[in-house]
Amino acid sequence: MRKTVVINVVGLTKRLIGVHTPFIQSFLTSGNHTYVEPVIPAVTCTAQSTYLTGEWPSKHGIVGNGWYFKEECEVKFWRQSNKLVETPKLWDVLKAENKGFSCANMFWWYNMYSSADFSVTPRPNYLADGRKIPDVYSYPPQLRDSLQKELGTFPLFHFWGPKTSIKSSQWIADASIKTDQLHDPTLTLIYLPHLDYNIQRHGLDYNKIGKDLEEIDKVVEQLVNYYKEKDASVVLLSEYGITNVNRPIHLNRELRKNGNITIRIERGLELLDAGASQAFAVADHQVCHIYLNDKTVKEDIKKLLQNVTGVEQVLDGDEITDAHLNHDRTGDLIAIADERSWFTYYFWLDDDKAPDYARMVDIHKKPGYDPVEMFTDPKDKWVVPKILWKLLKKKLGFRTVMDVIPLKAELVKGSHGRKPENKEDWPILITDAKNTPDKNQVLATDVFRILKKIVNND
Repeated sequence: MRKTVVINVVGLTKRLIGVHTPFIQSFLTSGNHTYVEPVIPAVTCTAQSTYLTGEWPSKHGIVGNGWYFKEECEVKFWRQSNKLVETPKLWDVLKAENKGFSCANMFWWYNMYSSADFSVTPRPNYLADGRKIPDVYSYPPQLRDSLQKELGTFPLFHFWGPKTSIKSSQWIADASIKTDQLHDPTLTLIYLPHLDYNIQRHGLDYNKIGKDLEEIDKVVEQLVNYYKEKDASVVLLSEYGITNVNRPIHLNRELRKNGNITIRIERGLELLDAGASQAFAVADHQVCHIYLNDKTVKEDIKKLLQNVTGVEQVLDGDEITDAHLNHDRTGDLIAIADERSWFTYYFWLDDDKAPDYARMVDIHKKPGYDPVEMFTDPKDKWVVPKILWKLLKKKLGFRTVMDVIPLKAELVKGSHGRKPENKEDWPILITDAKNTPDKNQVLATDVFRILKKIVNND
């Protein structure tokens, strides 16, 4: 076996490697690389599970970042239990084959309750008074305490939301090095989310994202230099490429206008009642699962979706099977956006009736992914004083909501989930391991084989 680190640089593509990323450029030039044909949907949870199992979503079951839990009649995103992944992971296979193998999982998803030897993942404390306190979950439990004692509390609000910055990726990098110093695992999986933020905000505008590329380049350099001193094989890997978009698609609004969605009114605000709806959409970037409680409307719904501007494909039956998404968690239909469009979860027709969570960073209540959580209203000149006032009230023990997120989907300029037309926008795998990868282009399921080969030093 060979000590190996896999650094997941979210959003990294061949197109982004260049003048702003001199270290990554040198690593690419001196090593081997391949394009990775993205799995559909090309989103975090599906891509990572496909890489770590070598199986398609039809088998491992992770059909998106979230889905409709049919037994509970609820849409849930960003679950954390590793038991949701229905097939063995890379570390399970390597453990069975190699005595003495160990693995550290540093922030890759479905991190909790796995057989990885060491793991750390975001896990805030939700207090009874409504506060959300930054924290992490770790195995073993004492790892959490030693990391936060040395590095400070994990900067959760820099990990997602309007304050996202390099601080979260830097903390994860530092924690990974510290964990390696403490435990020396054979395989370390590191998640660096930084590029995900401003490329979704601004698209591929190098005047705006150049600084982000430079920042992540420095973090990657720090990690690679550390692991090279440990004589480890290094892999740089990404999950998807983000491309420019300018058109949000509101499928739930279309379904509502068609009479397919049931709305529940609470305190004068509207909530999507998924269990009572004929049909509803679970939006996940550029891919959308449409679930039918009434199967008789399927053909009508399919025709409706096909006529929505920005919808490129509506998959059904064999088309879902061909996309390797034939699993019970998958929607009855799957909509895929065109290259300039992406899907919102919005279901209200009047912003005054939008649910309270719509204007908050609340990844667990929203029945779909919401990249607008990274924005505050650019036209509200008082937004910073409002946030400071709300934070002060929380610290003083008063209940308040951080309702500072605008309902302006048009602010989003970058998205992912479909397969980009240009390979320069596909995910990429770069390594210093010799004779690997052995092709210029591989499937997402092939990443498992490549990583296993590197660790086994084949």
